[in-house]
Amino acid sequence: MSSDAPVGRGLWRIGAGTTLVVLAFSVVNPVLAVTLQRRGVNAGAIGLFAMLPFLTVATMIPVMPRVFARLGVIRAYRGGLVLGVLSLAGYALTDSYLAWCCWSVLGALGAAAEWNGTEALIAFNAPPTRRGRFTGMYQTALGAALAVGPLLPGALQWLLPAGQPLHTVWLLWGAAAIYALALGVTAGPAVGRLRASHTGGSRDSLRAALRARPALVWIAFAGGVFEAGLGGITAAYGSQLGMSLGVATSIAGALGVGSFVLQYPAGWLADHAPVRRVFGVAGALLLLSVLAFGLAPRVAALFWVAAFLWGAIGGALYTLTMVRVAHEFTGRSTIAGTAAMITGYTAGGAVGPAVSGLMLERCGVPGQSLWLAALAVSVIAVALRMRAGPERP
Repeated sequence: MSSDAPVGRGLWRIGAGTTLVVLAFSVVNPVLAVTLQRRGVNAGAIGLFAMLPFLTVATMIPVMPRVFARLGVIRAYRGGLVLGVLSLAGYALTDSYLAWCCWSVLGALGAAAEWNGTEALIAFNAPPTRRGRFTGMYQTALGAALAVGPLLPGALQWLLPAGQPLHTVWLLWGAAAIYALALGVTAGPAVGRLRASHTGGSRDSLRAALRARPALVWIAFAGGVFEAGLGGITAAYGSQLGMSLGVATSIAGALGVGSFVLQYPAGWLADHAPVRRVFGVAGALLLLSVLAFGLAPRVAALFWVAAFLWGAIGGALYTLTMVRVAHEFTGRSTIAGTAAMITGYTAGGAVGPAVSGLMLERCGVPGQSLWLAALAVSVIAVALRMRAGPERP
């Protein structure tokens, strides 16, 4: 691991590039969900559409170490950005549900390289004694992007002349431009100097990482459900209740605000506090978020309260698992360890909208609350079973 200035500049550039990618995704994701709802697509099909990118990433993560070994992490990362631009252009030029599903898969293929590559580079290059705070700062930037993105449609609508609609296609081309900007930010020699460790066969090392830390993988799964899997489908549900595009997507914006607020504190705790205690408290707070959502049909403001807590706690769970795996996989394949956490998180991001869409369509808010409460309880149970002992490097 290197701590020299060029490597530091490279890390900040790659972090900035990925933050721009998340900004584009957070603009597009709820807008696409609301657009489909207004075209008459049912909640189950919208949930399936929202599941596709996470399912694709989860499917690709096992082969990403092999892709990185063949192409190099940086080249694969930049190739992923190109696929993202093509995906967004596809959304803008077509309007059928099936075509949009195909563009979603294409963009997710690029996201697998961007995501796994960024996490592995940070885990390998950040100083061990400040890894939690560095990771927390990076995740804070991602949280800010998640917060700002869904709020942009409402802000842009406010800037337009009265009565002029905000067209989805404008937002899609704008998101493509953000991806192109990310390509520019990550160009240059500082990023090219970054390296990530990798040992063993790609599939075997990932499988070993999954077996070695199943508790961390499950907590990452829960984080994926709450942070990544609920924004779009909840915004679509708000639209179904009669909210405007700007108001409905602002629910996803509240989720992003929560993620932004808690990421650095979570990273600080990872450097200072016993991780099992932090995970247990996080599970209890998730139960409170589910209670808020259950009461939301009576008090609409609780939709935003619940979304804020989902982003805050779900994002913190992911940050904490990523910091722990960076410590525990020192001297082994950092790519495999981070890939295991991403596998759990993306599986949660895939399952979250699919199950939530089904629950909201068949059982309404009570059914959605029940399954989310069960997941929160499972986080507490896993935390209680974690071994005691040294938690910090």
